[in-house]
Amino acid sequence: MFGLTALELARMQFGFTVSFHIIFPAITIGLASYLVVLEGLWLLKKDEVYRDLYRFWSAIFAVNFAMGVVSGLVMAYEFGTNWSFFSAFAGPITGPLLAYEVLTAFFLEAGFLGVALFGRNKVGPGLHFFATAMVALGTLISATWILASNSWMQTPQGFEIVDGRVVPVDWLKVIFNPSFPYRLAHMTIAAFLSTALFVGAAGAWHLMRGNDNPRVRKMYSMAMWMVLIAAPIQIVVGDAHGLNTLEHQPAKIAAMEGHWRNEPGAGVPLILFGLPDMEKEETRYAIEIPRLGSLVLTHSLDGQFKGLSEFDAKDRPNSLVLFWSFRIMVGLGMLMLLLGVVGLLLRWKRRLFSHRLFLRFATLMGPSGLIALLAGWYTTEIGRQPWVVYGVMRTEDAVSNHSALALSATLVVFVVVYLTVFGLGISYMLKLVGKGPAEGQRHDGASERKTMRPARPLSAAPDDVDPIPG
Repeated sequence: MFGLTALELARMQFGFTVSFHIIFPAITIGLASYLVVLEGLWLLKKDEVYRDLYRFWSAIFAVNFAMGVVSGLVMAYEFGTNWSFFSAFAGPITGPLLAYEVLTAFFLEAGFLGVALFGRNKVGPGLHFFATAMVALGTLISATWILASNSWMQTPQGFEIVDGRVVPVDWLKVIFNPSFPYRLAHMTIAAFLSTALFVGAAGAWHLMRGNDNPRVRKMYSMAMWMVLIAAPIQIVVGDAHGLNTLEHQPAKIAAMEGHWRNEPGAGVPLILFGLPDMEKEETRYAIEIPRLGSLVLTHSLDGQFKGLSEFDAKDRPNSLVLFWSFRIMVGLGMLMLLLGVVGLLLRWKRRLFSHRLFLRFATLMGPSGLIALLAGWYTTEIGRQPWVVYGVMRTEDAVSNHSALALSATLVVFVVVYLTVFGLGISYMLKLVGKGPAEGQRHDGASERKTMRPARPLSAAPDDVDPIPG
């Protein structure tokens, strides 16, 4: 297919499926914690606005949760079908970590999800709040195990290689590997930011359309507070993550910065824009700020770090892709910070709910958190190349012995099925958002009470919204 090798097609297939999957857990993590806050405030203040917002967003959470589960199942099979040599080599570590996720996080979520979605009229308010909190805790535990596994692939430790397979010798070192704390914090905050931007965009869109009621105002206001708080924290965490990456994966940093070689006695400039050329080993059309690269990455005006030319050609990640994916993530992060600061200024001037230009800005920023999350994920994963386990196993040694034709056919099938199934799911979720929160709406358990049949997560969505776009 298009002259691509089996390895390239296998990477494209996994990259495509993980790109779809990652957006759903991110929203699930953020919405689950948001629901805990909403129900907690309702129990504390007895304000019906919080109860109605809980019911509104719990329906959207249910649809998103279902799509996340379905999309995640495919990835588990891909490890065995497309990356069998990786599974055989690293399975003694990655297998138990993923099993721990199922035994702790997934069972916790599944055990309390039904109570959270359908149990409001069947259990007391305290128990219902506890169930909601357990679902949120489950999403965070799930992220912890997944990132422990992925971080070990980035900065492996705590193992030995015996008979061609990794064998764990210290599980604490395996789990708490050098990059794990930074990546867990970075990903969790990214999920909260993505959800806040999504909720804020929904509120801004309704306000622009004249749907100005206390529920819309409350969710919009809460989202703007969250963006204001989380965006600067994410910048600080991102800086710490960058320093950690420079220590353990210096080639990735060099590729992200488009930096090829050191000049003795001179600080490293920060290249704002340019076109890294892997063949000529230079960044063309570079727009630079002198010494700022040293200040950002070493916290010193004359600090040095390795250029990409100092690494063996076969060990270099693709600088052109990393350079721009990293800048997309950082650029959107700066816009998020701007959104939070301007929102605070407008709140002080009592124009947060009426300034139409800012409402448009907030609406347009709705998908920015997910786009930044994907850009950051591409930066992390592509930057690890050509290693699947950094410094231990190369990606070319991990792929299964499939033909390019077979991988081309399955890739086409995945694209068609994913765009159809998840396209409809996302469209339905956006229709739920477009309907907006209403006073006294009752979504929880309605289908179950009417049919007297066991309810699935999607039963929490209202019946009066057509899932088929038209």
